[in-house]
Amino acid sequence: MTIQLRNLSLAALRLAYDKQHLTPRQLWQDIQRQADAQSDYNSWIYRLSEAEIEVYLTHLENSDRKQLPLYGVPFAIKDNIDLAGVPTTAACPAFSYIPENSAPVVQALIDAGALPIGKTNLDQFATGLVGTRSPFGEGKNAFNPAYISGGSSAGSATATALGQVSFALGTDTAGSGRVPAAINNLIGHKPTKGLLSTRGVVPACRTLDCVSIFTLNCEDAATLCDIAGQYDEHDPYARPNHYTNRARYLRTTAQQAFRFGVPASLDFQGNEETKALFAQSVAQLQTLGGEAVSINFEPFLDAAKLLYEGPWVAERWLATKSIESSAMLPVIAEIVSSAEGATAADAFAAQYKLAALKKICDRATADLDFVITPTTPTVFTRAEIAESPIVNNSILGTYTNFMNLLDYSATAVPVGFLKCGITWGVTLFGQAFEDIKLLSYAQRFHRSVALPLAATGLPTEFEGRDEVSAAVPTPMDTVDVVVCGAHLEGQPLNFQLLDRNAVLQKRCHSSANYQLYALPDGKRPAMVRNESTGCAIAVEVWRMPAANFGSFVAGIPAPLGIGKVELEDGCWLSGFICESAGLEGARDISTYGSWLNWLASR
Repeated sequence: MTIQLRNLSLAALRLAYDKQHLTPRQLWQDIQRQADAQSDYNSWIYRLSEAEIEVYLTHLENSDRKQLPLYGVPFAIKDNIDLAGVPTTAACPAFSYIPENSAPVVQALIDAGALPIGKTNLDQFATGLVGTRSPFGEGKNAFNPAYISGGSSAGSATATALGQVSFALGTDTAGSGRVPAAINNLIGHKPTKGLLSTRGVVPACRTLDCVSIFTLNCEDAATLCDIAGQYDEHDPYARPNHYTNRARYLRTTAQQAFRFGVPASLDFQGNEETKALFAQSVAQLQTLGGEAVSINFEPFLDAAKLLYEGPWVAERWLATKSIESSAMLPVIAEIVSSAEGATAADAFAAQYKLAALKKICDRATADLDFVITPTTPTVFTRAEIAESPIVNNSILGTYTNFMNLLDYSATAVPVGFLKCGITWGVTLFGQAFEDIKLLSYAQRFHRSVALPLAATGLPTEFEGRDEVSAAVPTPMDTVDVVVCGAHLEGQPLNFQLLDRNAVLQKRCHSSANYQLYALPDGKRPAMVRNESTGCAIAVEVWRMPAANFGSFVAGIPAPLGIGKVELEDGCWLSGFICESAGLEGARDISTYGSWLNWLASR
């Protein structure tokens, strides 16, 4: 059977629809033929029938394409995430149920025009990083079927890599959304916990679970995070996004310098190929303007051990307690049963240890833009996993298990091919709600390694691609504030800056275009711009977190407010200004040159 492979990235597919080279119906038909021909990869558990897909196709045909950002974009759903009217099995037939409603994350994508192709294979109950623990067949690597697909989001990765869908939803508790991405030449983004709703998702460890995204590039991952990341007030673990953590701020052409952490020592399980690719990745990031900073990685590894050696395994037992162990695969039953005997005291002790480790890890990463690690130390064949299913699975999670425990966001990036023919990759991770920042650096890095499009063999570039990013300013993490009076260091209101974690940046002067007044109460000055008779006024510049700026401004009493003040070097910063009516009865003290000089004269 002839398979027609296409570039299914969001931009390429949008262009094909705009030029009327393709319709969603034609694409769905092609996908069915391709999925049939590639069924040996065991990517799918359930694909929508012609009758089931008709409602979605008809809706698209009756809709305005320009109003749907994901118009006709085919996607796959890991079969532990609900799609209305379609069985959810979690790869355990005895557990199967048919949900009335789609998970909110799925519904948001469908509402944006995306086309659900079906439910994908996984390690049973999302327990595993290998993709081989399924009664629906072992997942096979998209490049070399003798090797594992990675898991637990096995089918989501291979369906995307083979070119059957534009993107896929997975889940990621211990690395399930990153390991399969690295070895199938995909971007695997594990969002901040709670950014994407996990309602309608079969839990593995409910306090740690994330819905993850497999894409062909970082731009698509950013777009999908925006669309799917709608705050779900009915999900007790949902967290509202930050305004800076949006796709509009993806810096596609940014060239600024950055600092990234590199673990001081790493274990590649004797694999010289992966070790060399990691070294090349660090060097490549340095070429792109990065400064590599060595960090002690032991606390991160100690945190990773808590996931399966600590009481969190009890969450898997809780999620599957209605299922007889005999209905599970033996390896899954063995893992779940290891929670037996865990006590509440064990849970609290582990939480205490984790909190202490997080303090250490956060300090180690505080001044870094991100940290780079291997996604996996090495890779395994399916036969090697069969020989040692638990030990080798644990090895794969060496550098992924700690991410959700420590509340970090992470992006897996493929960086090159191994001699066995499959790809291998690294992971960039950072603090919570730094998804877009991570994807920005990952995008620069991913483009620089210039790998082909997933496992299709197609180039990543295509005719008509728009490389020009929207002219959106970089979001501010901090705000510089010019103060001239009671907020100066040592003055009565300086605490309002210190309480908001503001730090003094410099003492300087305004441009020679201002007058300084003492307001009638004698406690506050006012700077007023006067370009004809003004002079330079001594000021201080304080830098505070942007998140604290709003409360600072709200506490400023009339007639003062915040506007823009010009400094002697010509830059304009936020600073105190005064309403003209507030100067009634005020005294011009400009000749003193500063508020402190005037106070001293009194």
